[in-house]
Amino acid sequence: MRKNTTTNRRSNATKVIASVALLAGAASVAGLGTFGAFTDTTAADQKVSTGTVEFDGLKTGLGVDVAGMVPGDWIERPLTLTRAANSVDFGTVTLTTTATGDALLTSDVTNGLQLAIDACDVEWKVNADKSMTCSGTAASPVPLVEGAVLGADRTLTGVAEALNKVGKESHLRVTLTLPKAAGNDFKNLSTTVKFDLTATQRDGKAL
Repeated sequence: MRKNTTTNRRSNATKVIASVALLAGAASVAGLGTFGAFTDTTAADQKVSTGTVEFDGLKTGLGVDVAGMVPGDWIERPLTLTRAANSVDFGTVTLTTTATGDALLTSDVTNGLQLAIDACDVEWKVNADKSMTCSGTAASPVPLVEGAVLGADRTLTGVAEALNKVGKESHLRVTLTLPKAAGNDFKNLSTTVKFDLTATQRDGKAL
């Protein structure tokens, strides 16, 4: 009888200890919750894409060759620039002219070819005598460019502003003149003048 009692007591003690261990474990788990906090998350997307600076074609009569020019002669050619529909506004439009062929026609800044560029608010009218007149309400009061035919990065004042308007066009007249003072050294010469027009973007702004 004494042996059985001891066994029962040990069994009960073991159960009690096990129960205490389970309770302690439960208390430990419950304690973890006291360090939690409510949270929430939201998000937004910002799509960013860049623009482009682009001309849309070029309408001009500059490709027509001229022969038999003598001192005092000049040629006038139309040049219409258009800003592409998907292009951002222009900041400036500049002109660079280079040449190939007989250098004297372009290297002599006094007696060589002279360049002038004028603007009109509509297309220039080409007259029967090959001269051109502005039939609109406004022509540039002074040439946008005037002087020796060759030059780099010459700003065409007002052209970018015209291209940024609703019509997105700028109508120019290009005039090349051989001065009356050009002497016999200019006989039988030939040159090709290349016109490079460059548009730059508008100034940065908040969008």
